[in-house]
Amino acid sequence: MNVNTRKLHELGQRLWLDNLTRELLVSGRLARYIADLSVTGLTSNPTIFEHAIGSGSLYDDAIQTLVARGLSSEDIFFELALEDLTQAADLFRPIFDASAGVDGWVSLEVSPLLASDTANTIKTAAQLHARAARPNLFIKIPGTPQGIAAIEQSIFDGVPINVTLLFSHEHYVAAAEAYLRGIERRIKAGLDPKVESVASLFVSRWDVAMKEHLQPQLHNRLGIAIAMRTYKAYRDLLASERWHRLAATGARPQRLLWASTGTKDPAAPDTLYVQALAAAETIDTIPEKTLLAFADHGKVGASLPADGGDAQAVLEQFKREGVDGEALAAQLQREGVQAFAKSWRGLMARILEKSSQAARARSA
Repeated sequence: MNVNTRKLHELGQRLWLDNLTRELLVSGRLARYIADLSVTGLTSNPTIFEHAIGSGSLYDDAIQTLVARGLSSEDIFFELALEDLTQAADLFRPIFDASAGVDGWVSLEVSPLLASDTANTIKTAAQLHARAARPNLFIKIPGTPQGIAAIEQSIFDGVPINVTLLFSHEHYVAAAEAYLRGIERRIKAGLDPKVESVASLFVSRWDVAMKEHLQPQLHNRLGIAIAMRTYKAYRDLLASERWHRLAATGARPQRLLWASTGTKDPAAPDTLYVQALAAAETIDTIPEKTLLAFADHGKVGASLPADGGDAQAVLEQFKREGVDGEALAAQLQREGVQAFAKSWRGLMARILEKSSQAARARSA
């Protein structure tokens, strides 16, 4: 067992892998990460699947079979993704069972083209979770204004939700409120309050967006300050009377998850965000390259302070430099949706291309 990743686990933070490919499964690499690097879950997104399915030939035979069944490109994708994710979910199932359902999760995203469609997001989330037939599979819904309503209803419907594309304290609070309302409605309706959820705050994209607009001494500090402020809101919520009332009924906290924690700046340490965001009762989902770097030379210090430390002072400094945090958070969320939509369209185009190749092969 790797000592560096184990220290994070003992601190109370869980490491999830931000990657999923068929090669990762069939090679046994994911199983090794679980056994050796304290990896207790994973996340996926359209960009990850675009790369996984679009490169190499591991999916080609399955695509050919699905084309023969007359499936659309979108249906083919979800068949492929669910096959990978259910296999991964089964690998994590012992962790899920041992933690009484707290850990051992995998995540599948609804189509990013539904980001502004509340009704179809709710419908698709329920359908995908039912098709997976695994208790440890989150459905990812973006925390857009339309997504917030879908999150509340999906939680009420008993669908475990990973809220994605959150970029600020305000985004997180909106997602947390949606989760709480969903649980409160379940309690009022006499339903089991145990519906798991995580809220995923994207960190490094703040620093990428502002790098060209700030002095070098301010580089790679904004995302961490945003995360620290959000961590304070998270801990404040867990200490609130409202939450204690829900916890007394058996409800589980919606855990805070750090996303986008791979270092994008080649001048910065490759473990920058992982080390800075070591925090009890959180999850960090990290790219494979960052996981291996942290296992090799990462350092674990004290947990983030529950009061946010100097986050507010740092954010005030950025404000004096002209950074409008609220406007930038909204911009980053829009860009995140657009980037996933672009990857989705690229993924559909690649599946269509491979489908056409399969059809030509059959008719040859």
